[in-house]
Amino acid sequence: MNKFLKILKISFFISCFFIYSLGFCKENKIFLVKIDAPITPVIANFLIYSIDFANNKRAKALIVELDTPGGLVESTRKIVKEILKSKVPVIVYVSPSGARAASAGTFILLASHLAAMAPGTHVGAAHPVELTGKASEKVMEKITNDLVAWAKNLAQMRKRNKKFAEEAVRKSRSITETEALKLGVIEIIAKDLDELIKKAHEKIIIIDDQKIKLSLKNAKIEEIKEDLKTKILKILTNPNLVYFLLMLGLAGLYFELSHPGTIFPGVIGAICLILALVGLSILPVNYAGLALIILGGILFFLEIQIVSHGLLAIGGTICLLLGSLMLFGKNPPSLRVYQPFLYSVILTISAVLGGITYLAIKTIRKKPVSGKEALINKVGKVIEDIGPEEGKIFVEGEIWKAVSDEYIPKNSKVIVIEKKGLTLKVKPFREK
Repeated sequence: MNKFLKILKISFFISCFFIYSLGFCKENKIFLVKIDAPITPVIANFLIYSIDFANNKRAKALIVELDTPGGLVESTRKIVKEILKSKVPVIVYVSPSGARAASAGTFILLASHLAAMAPGTHVGAAHPVELTGKASEKVMEKITNDLVAWAKNLAQMRKRNKKFAEEAVRKSRSITETEALKLGVIEIIAKDLDELIKKAHEKIIIIDDQKIKLSLKNAKIEEIKEDLKTKILKILTNPNLVYFLLMLGLAGLYFELSHPGTIFPGVIGAICLILALVGLSILPVNYAGLALIILGGILFFLEIQIVSHGLLAIGGTICLLLGSLMLFGKNPPSLRVYQPFLYSVILTISAVLGGITYLAIKTIRKKPVSGKEALINKVGKVIEDIGPEEGKIFVEGEIWKAVSDEYIPKNSKVIVIEKKGLTLKVKPFREK
């Protein structure tokens, strides 16, 4: 009996130790996340999620395959904070060949536990860009000094070249992968992931002031892919698309207001405007430019309501031109509308509005025709059944509400006999 109890106790302790050790063992996995976009809040959230996921899974390492032209400072700070507190080694790998870690990417590379670059890549050019265009030289100097201190701190923490970190911010210095290795900015040059893992194996890194030897041999690579929400928001942070949606939305609503009852252009316009506003809430924009574009839309609406002989349309055109140029004007190139695309949209809109202005002037020179007699005896087509209750007809290029003493089905021809306010009275049109 005593022998049985001893065996039972030993088994119990072995089971407890095994269960306890499972909670602390690391998965033999290396997680991979690919970043090929400007650093925006959407990218920051996705990368922070990836770091947390790798930590929760207690992975061997997280490799960030980076190719970015730069981005927003606040989003970069959030990413760097997550890298610095990560218990899992974060390896930033500038890849593939031709990729870059410019501006914001420089800070992310400096913050990594292990920095690597592929042949034909470069890093640097981290001088700040002030988005509003209103900051004085003294304010810009303060911003630059703040970023220099941050870059030097990161370089010092990771025992990397502080001089390059400072020059990348102050002088927008940029270097190739071979120069980066020679200057001590990175630790590895690797042509692909396999070579990176092979060279990173048994490298010594520091996490929480403790030296840790990487053990990456035979580890399985698993990619963390973007979810649907991230993919959609990533698309909506493309300034070219946001600008196009904004213009298309305004055009759709204008068409609906000028031709009530068409519905489809109004619905499409509203959807485009909502999507554009989602993108504008994420991207840095000049609100004066946005206000001018909105004012342009209001002026077009007023053109429908007020007879201004095209003056309101001309004012709306000017507002759209100035607003379009100002909307993303001071952003870094990666967060700005592509100039040829911007000018082509502006020219197209100007041409359309020029046509409207021409028609308005042509209308002014015509002998005026107004009043209720203008539509009397005009023939139209029924687009919604008419009877004593209101239906709709299409007459003289416009949609009108209409009533009749008798029932008239859809697609029938009618003739206008009376106008009461905004409602026409009609009767069936009988050809002689």
